[in-house]
Amino acid sequence: MKRYHQYEPLIIADFTANIWQHPLHKHNHYELIYIRTGKGMHVINGVTLPYESGNVFLIGPEEAHSFEIKEQTHFIYLKFTDQYMHGAGGQIRDGVQHLEYLIKSRETHYAGFKLSAQDSRIVDMIFNLVVGLRADSFTNDQIIWMQVLSLAAILQRNMPELKPVGPRGRDMQAIFCYIHKNIYYPNLLKAPIMAGHFNVSQDYIGPYFKRNTGLTLRQYISDYRYSMIRQRIAGGNYSLKQIANDFGLTDESHVSKVLRTSK
Repeated sequence: MKRYHQYEPLIIADFTANIWQHPLHKHNHYELIYIRTGKGMHVINGVTLPYESGNVFLIGPEEAHSFEIKEQTHFIYLKFTDQYMHGAGGQIRDGVQHLEYLIKSRETHYAGFKLSAQDSRIVDMIFNLVVGLRADSFTNDQIIWMQVLSLAAILQRNMPELKPVGPRGRDMQAIFCYIHKNIYYPNLLKAPIMAGHFNVSQDYIGPYFKRNTGLTLRQYISDYRYSMIRQRIAGGNYSLKQIANDFGLTDESHVSKVLRTSK
């Protein structure tokens, strides 16, 4: 399978196509894809789903996807790397948690975001603004980043997050979604708090999670926090103090302890 490699932190693409030119592929970056006009099918991870004007998709590096165009389609792409999120050019990104949450919960919205009429109008304006800023993306970098965060906020409120316990597959999506969203707030990841959120007993949620994932709830949270902290450290733009503040940890030594105990 073809794999595309992007080395720039951010690429903004705006194009219209009658025939999709790319094979089924993966890539090393994330893609926010806006369907300005047109219709067809989006093939992602072996599942074929219809798309139409106004749809937004979020694709990660390990998603294999392609489009089958049935009606001329106007695509707008925001293609960004981990470097873009975690301090491109040595600049630490404010508000990165919102985008991290959206990315880590991709499994809840493979089929695209179902936006309200009002949110659809706002998203259209944001994408149009970003396209208008791309001619000088270096000078407009901070403005573009603010638009990306605005998109993240709108897409988050259109995610199918479930609070009550329902069918099993959807239950696990909801639990993962809750953990990813609240990884920065340790007090909200305690079993009694999570059990209350999902309206189940404290003695139920841990065994339920272990039965469906093979990991204890505590181990999954620990591993997930570890992977996110390691990602920030690898970027070289975050101090241990900043990381501690971001993840609700006591201080720098607490960060070091998390890294030691999660290896």
